[in-house]
Amino acid sequence: MPEPSSETEHFDRHSLAARYREVRGRSERLCATLEPEDYQLQSMPDCSPPKWHLAHSAWFFETFLLAPHAPGHRAFDPQFGYLFNSYYDAVGDRWPRPSRGLLSRPTIAEVYAYRRAVDEGMLSLLESADDPLMRTIGPILEIGLNHEEQHQELLLTDLKHAFGLNPLRPRYAPAEEGPRIDAAPMEWEAFPGGVRRIGHEGTGFAFDNEGPRHRAYVGPFALGSRPVNNGEYLEFIRDDGYNRPELWLSDGWYARGSGGWSAPMHWHRDGSDFALFTLRGMRPLDPGEPVCHVSFYEADAFARWAGARLPTEAEWESVAVGRPMAGNFLDSGRLHPSNAGGSIYGDVWTWTASPYSAYPGYRPAAGAIGEYNGKFMCNQMVLRGGSCVTPPGHVRPTYRNFFPPGARWQFSGLRLAKDLPE
Repeated sequence: MPEPSSETEHFDRHSLAARYREVRGRSERLCATLEPEDYQLQSMPDCSPPKWHLAHSAWFFETFLLAPHAPGHRAFDPQFGYLFNSYYDAVGDRWPRPSRGLLSRPTIAEVYAYRRAVDEGMLSLLESADDPLMRTIGPILEIGLNHEEQHQELLLTDLKHAFGLNPLRPRYAPAEEGPRIDAAPMEWEAFPGGVRRIGHEGTGFAFDNEGPRHRAYVGPFALGSRPVNNGEYLEFIRDDGYNRPELWLSDGWYARGSGGWSAPMHWHRDGSDFALFTLRGMRPLDPGEPVCHVSFYEADAFARWAGARLPTEAEWESVAVGRPMAGNFLDSGRLHPSNAGGSIYGDVWTWTASPYSAYPGYRPAAGAIGEYNGKFMCNQMVLRGGSCVTPPGHVRPTYRNFFPPGARWQFSGLRLAKDLPE
């Protein structure tokens, strides 16, 4: 949970109300092109239907803000707490995650009515809150808004996974063909070793897993100037990289075999070449675009094949601090990685070699909010930097995303690193 800021502007009711409207409106704009049937899609247990994302993000505000802080608040529907709780054990039981697609009721119209009721309650609460109450609800509201932004990204990645399994290859957005841009050559940027200060510090929002700020030693290293692209990954495939056990971690080799992996997710054989499924439909593989939809296992195998390795999250953060947080994010409208960048942010989440674990001195917040991040610090790997479907302004140099090492449906790619002599 974020620490209260000393800057009163951070909890100004008018700016928070404007941000609330902006974030909530974006979720519904992302669903504007969907047909009623699309709202119900759940293509695997790790994905959720768009309708569930919309309802769950409203449930968060009702549960953690309206219910405890809005005088006279009455639940929109007492059963929604069971249907739309995600993983908060302290709040109560919940509908099983793999079965969210079975919830044909409440209807889409009822979910939108739920959102409207929550919005009315939230805006009324913000309008009437005095300064002491704003200091209480301000940090939780910031979590809720960032939480909804996470679900905006998940909504698109989950929908892409479902559409990608449909033989009709439906488009989420119209096809958009621009001129191809030649990819910049990959260069190595050298960085000296030393003690770095890692983690969030100062004002502004951050999730609790981004702190406490602490010291970490990194040896001299070099980092690739851009993410690995499709053309480079294609060389790995053509060199039989998916069938060479010496390149793979044991768990990764098993995942490759049981999953039938022979290329990144959403790559499809097109004669002797590949075509790519995107949120804008099928298109030829562009060798200059960053490769995405690869698991940690695939990223690690590629790095070993390339004679390199994945960066640690401390290395990545030490490079990212001070660089402009500009890149290909959701607001670009591209909805796909671009080879025009060079920024350390955007395009694809980059896998790191770091397991997702607590920083020294970390303590989760008390109560149900403390379940947001800390309980997942096991069997996950850290990703950094954001992607082409990450909402603008959502990431920071200290932002830690995390997924199981076999996950592929996220817009995940890789950037290479290597050791340098002391």
